[in-house]
Amino acid sequence: MPPIKRTIAQGGQHEIEILKSRFICTVERVNDETEARAFLETLRKQYWDANHNCYAYVIGELGMAQKASDDGEPSGTAGVPMLEVLRKRQITDVIAVVTRYFGGTKLGAGGLIRAYGRAVSETIDTVGIVERRPLTILEMTTDYTTAGRLEYAFHGSPFTTSDIRYGADVTFVAHLEPADIPDLETWLAEQTNGTVHAIATGEAIVEVPAPLYVDTGE
Repeated sequence: MPPIKRTIAQGGQHEIEILKSRFICTVERVNDETEARAFLETLRKQYWDANHNCYAYVIGELGMAQKASDDGEPSGTAGVPMLEVLRKRQITDVIAVVTRYFGGTKLGAGGLIRAYGRAVSETIDTVGIVERRPLTILEMTTDYTTAGRLEYAFHGSPFTTSDIRYGADVTFVAHLEPADIPDLETWLAEQTNGTVHAIATGEAIVEVPAPLYVDTGE
């Protein structure tokens, strides 16, 4: 199984109402099961008067740590459908907690499965998903005269600088996919008459916006 590189862009909350029952879904990024349990306890205290605080989480590069709980709902109607949403979205290092306030009308097993799954799915749509990519760190150093022209050129280019460091000279820092480096070098040569070069100084894991769903080809 390849490493899971997707997670939620940020924590957040979204609420839906079905037949007067409130389903409040809260998602958060977590690094391990200890953080997941601590987050769950915080919500249980916040929503102490709720009928249920059901949850599901997926943690780890391979999604090895997975757990779900119905918290008193009929078996298999809450935690499992919540977990299935996280699996289908192929995201990790995330916990989803759905707090339910019963509205007086029973939804039945099918209704509960749809409600809990929908609550998580819509919340993920709201907060977004990012993909963790290993990008090459590139540094481009030049004098102040050339730096002014180069900074202006960057604004109208397909390349983005993540940092500009000022010292005796000026150093532009960028993070690129390895396949895009030749294009940057060609562009630099055109902009500076070959006087500035991109030097690889390392690698960094960078989070970039990702599609909400993974195209599995099915």
